[in-house]
Amino acid sequence: MKKTLSFAAIHFTVAFSLAFLLTGDLLIGGLIALVEPMVNTVAFYFHEKIWQTKRLIQTQYASPSRKTLSFAVLHFSVAFTVVYLLTGNLLIGGVMAMIEPTINTFAYYLHERMWQQKQQPKNQQQLMSMKVCLHH
Repeated sequence: MKKTLSFAAIHFTVAFSLAFLLTGDLLIGGLIALVEPMVNTVAFYFHEKIWQTKRLIQTQYASPSRKTLSFAVLHFSVAFTVVYLLTGNLLIGGVMAMIEPTINTFAYYLHERMWQQKQQPKNQQQLMSMKVCLHH
């Protein structure tokens, strides 16, 4: 859950900044910045659950770049739908859907790399304890 919340904070900041710049309206920008990241945070949670299955972890598909591409497609779809529904404007929806997920996809990649590096020492400790157990 910490991972999801940390990405949500990044996502909210990016969404608000872009929504305000595109609409010039603090209220609409704020609403987009609240709704779009909330929907994407829920999508992110389920995306993580799917990518944490043993079947995916044990394949080459678990690489950060493939996982990022998968989330980028999901994110683009959510961004366009939410912004279009809140503004009724195809152009703003399209522009937001192109820019916001692009920035957040880059942020996601860096976020994912950071979390994998954070997990690496734990995984190495588990492997070392397994080696010790095998020798007994």
